[in-house]
Amino acid sequence: MKSVSHPEASPVREAVRSLKSAFVAVGAFSAVINILYLTSSFYMIQVYDRVLMSRSVPTLVALSVLALGLFVVQGLLETVRGRLLVRVGGRLDEALGGRVYRAFLAMPPRGGRTEESLQPVRDLDTARGFIAGMGPVAILDMPWMPFFLIFIFILHPALGWFAVFGGASLIALTWLTERLTHDPTRKAGGLGGRRMNLAEMTRRNAEAVRAMGFVDRMTARWLAANAAYREVQHGATDVHVALTASSKVMRLVLQSGILGLGAWLAVRGEVSAGAIFASNIAMTRALAPVDGAIANWKSFILFREATARLEKLLSLEKDRPAPMPLPPPMRELSVEGLHAGPPGSRTPFVRAAGFKLRAGQGLGVIGPSASGKSTLVRAIVGAWPPMAGEVRLDGAMTDQWSPEALGAHVGYLPQDVELLEGTVAENIARFADQPDAAAVIAAARAAGIHEMILEMPDGYDTQIGEGGFMPSGGQRQRIGLARALYGDPFLVVLDEPNSNLDAAGDAALQNALAAVRGRGGIAVVVAHRPSALASLDMVAVMADGKITQFGPRDEILPTVLAGPAVARTRPVDLVRGGGAA
Repeated sequence: MKSVSHPEASPVREAVRSLKSAFVAVGAFSAVINILYLTSSFYMIQVYDRVLMSRSVPTLVALSVLALGLFVVQGLLETVRGRLLVRVGGRLDEALGGRVYRAFLAMPPRGGRTEESLQPVRDLDTARGFIAGMGPVAILDMPWMPFFLIFIFILHPALGWFAVFGGASLIALTWLTERLTHDPTRKAGGLGGRRMNLAEMTRRNAEAVRAMGFVDRMTARWLAANAAYREVQHGATDVHVALTASSKVMRLVLQSGILGLGAWLAVRGEVSAGAIFASNIAMTRALAPVDGAIANWKSFILFREATARLEKLLSLEKDRPAPMPLPPPMRELSVEGLHAGPPGSRTPFVRAAGFKLRAGQGLGVIGPSASGKSTLVRAIVGAWPPMAGEVRLDGAMTDQWSPEALGAHVGYLPQDVELLEGTVAENIARFADQPDAAAVIAAARAAGIHEMILEMPDGYDTQIGEGGFMPSGGQRQRIGLARALYGDPFLVVLDEPNSNLDAAGDAALQNALAAVRGRGGIAVVVAHRPSALASLDMVAVMADGKITQFGPRDEILPTVLAGPAVARTRPVDLVRGGGAA
């Protein structure tokens, strides 16, 4: 019997749906709270119609004690409801936090723009903040508007119709608020994100900006971005403020109007004096959800936009069954018909690349700048998804491993080495939950930095990051090399690993590459200097995104150095790799 397939539900909607029981509990609290809001109305009716007529002090005291007790209960219930909403927001964060963070990390490989890179985290904060705020309270109180209107109709139909007119007027203002603030608020959100990202990029490059004297120019760029954001944000805020003020004036008019109407009906003997004030209080409560919706409308729009963006983002992160565990690769790396380029680009920087390496071999990738060397190694390790072609380890495509399982068999050192906030040991151990201290030290020794780390303020426990130890470029590169070597991965890919190394670091790199090959691993190195090729036995020459030559180092390198390019290029430039391509 064939199973019926159902379209995959949105992860965001699934997360919100999982909170259904919590919202039911919040709704139950709202029901009791709204019923208790009639306490003031009944108290007014009893005081004006019973106490004042009978002049009974005991009755007044009894009514006052009862009302006070109900007010205390109402206050306690509102406190519990507010705290429950905070927990509901936290549960949404727990349900989506991991997926959002993984999607956030996957945005650069998929071509996410810099100004959008932090948006998923901001969107999750926006969604959590809305649910934990007063927005849901206004929504959950909406169904109770007819309850209060019916109460007012019971007092007198004219009072009821007046309250209905007031509610319709405020609902019309709410609709107008949506129409006039939707687009400006969305545009302001985008401009605000770009403004903050420009500030963050400038902060990260503050030393270069100051040293090369373009602080004023970057300030001018930020001020221009800030002015664009401010202009749109002011327009949206002006509309929202005007409509909020209009709703407040309308509410005052309605409150005074129902008092006047009630007084006129009382003069005619159609209602009691207590009904005048009771209807005013009930109408105020009936219109409170509309007031709350207007006050929180901007937050609601931001919530809606944030969840829409999260739905779009998380829809790209398809859940799939965990692949069957494969044995660790031990034999070969195969690249077949590989086309690769920057994420989001339709033009490949590497075209039809193919080669095969056996265990114990080391490949040096050389060629002029922008020839596709870095793109090739990024595609090999999966940092950039291939446009076409295959990368296989022991015959299995790399996507047949889970990212965590594949990562244990791959060591990667990118051109721009960044260390994460944490200890030196945590960085080398790739932030493993239970790092192997012996493996950390072994990786450090393999990279030739064990003694260097011991000389740091706290050795392997030295904190790296803002407020901690700030390693130099060479130190970052060598710690990054140790991270790549941690756990003796089968495939070690290094992109210009000696660009910041001194002679001692260069020697340590050669020893590390020899050790990788000696234990049966495969090393792929984008060569920045000829010395990087000393411990390798194979060479691939790239030009214009293609592998033009591939073979043993001692056969290929002399032909490269003796080729026509020598006439116009120094030999060392043929193996330099300064470009990001």
